[in-house]
Amino acid sequence: MAGLFLYGTLCHAPLREKVLGLGHMVSEARLPGFRVRWAAGADYPVIVQEEGEAVGLLVEGLDDEALARADWFEAGFGYRLREVSVHVEGRGAVPARLYLPETAPEAGPPWRLDDWVRAHADLWLEAIDEALAVYEAERPARAAGRAGSLGGRWEMMKQRAASRLRARAAPGGHRRRADFTAGRDVRVLVERHPYTQYFGLADHDLTFRRFDGEMSAPVRRAGFLGGDAATVLPWDADLDAVLVVEQFRAGPFLRGDPRPWTLEPIAGRLDPGETPEACVRREALEEAGLQLGTLHPVARFYPSPGAVTEFVWAFVAEARLSGRGGEIGGVEAEHEDIRTHLVPVEEMMELIASGEAATAPLILSMQWLALNRARLRAG
Repeated sequence: MAGLFLYGTLCHAPLREKVLGLGHMVSEARLPGFRVRWAAGADYPVIVQEEGEAVGLLVEGLDDEALARADWFEAGFGYRLREVSVHVEGRGAVPARLYLPETAPEAGPPWRLDDWVRAHADLWLEAIDEALAVYEAERPARAAGRAGSLGGRWEMMKQRAASRLRARAAPGGHRRRADFTAGRDVRVLVERHPYTQYFGLADHDLTFRRFDGEMSAPVRRAGFLGGDAATVLPWDADLDAVLVVEQFRAGPFLRGDPRPWTLEPIAGRLDPGETPEACVRREALEEAGLQLGTLHPVARFYPSPGAVTEFVWAFVAEARLSGRGGEIGGVEAEHEDIRTHLVPVEEMMELIASGEAATAPLILSMQWLALNRARLRAG
């Protein structure tokens, strides 16, 4: 069987080995009449027909499982196999198969593997671990033709991967906490991924270090997997008022709350590589058309550590809010329907006391503002 000609991300050996496994024959190969370019505005390449040659790898000796994983990885993004002929040093023209997009994305500048590795490889390597766990979990559904594709879930897998990379890069201290670590003091016995879409579910059997130093008995723990988020509460010192948003929320609805529209700070999920500060400035423009002034960090926290992976950075921002409130915005492609409210600080505290404003980031940000607004006004 003809080998696979790889020209893009799978040329990176660590990623290729995760997807295809080990033990294959890999040779440098060239495909005449093609060039490899960045897909415009994306973090992956596209191969286009143009004068020159595409330099890549010919991978031979793939077994059925490796080919199935390659198909799943590539087909999820709308790529299909085509027959080509590549040139291999010392062998001449060699038949090969190449994944080509059914609809080619817009091409950008020339793509170099080294550039991609520096900018994106760590994230992709982290995300592919979740993807392959889902691949294993969905074998029965895939055999029955009911499994979802990777393509529709990959961006959120990358968001969750970015969250894990941030967590590892900035672990909290242990001034009061025990000096326990996940790598040393938690053992995963069984790993399950029963659901993966925009959010995911993980359901594990594990043991953990007890405070007496012994490992616990096996326990089953499930968690709701989401990316990191950031919130911002715009405040106008002259008006002594804040801008909040109102929108339908699935959480209160699924709980059975008869009024599942909530009052919240402006909020959004961090894109991979995005800082919390950049995230809230972007979201303020998207949700409220608002340019923010100085950002003041409130806290960073797990809102519900017993079951949810989400980690939140909260801010209060100085802003000019005269004439604001009542606007309806949001990203249409995400089906957002968001209304803004300009609320005096004292009234907002009353809404919190009455329970009408019942979202944790808003309560936390308002409490911080109540403690700090005199200092902020004084400059």
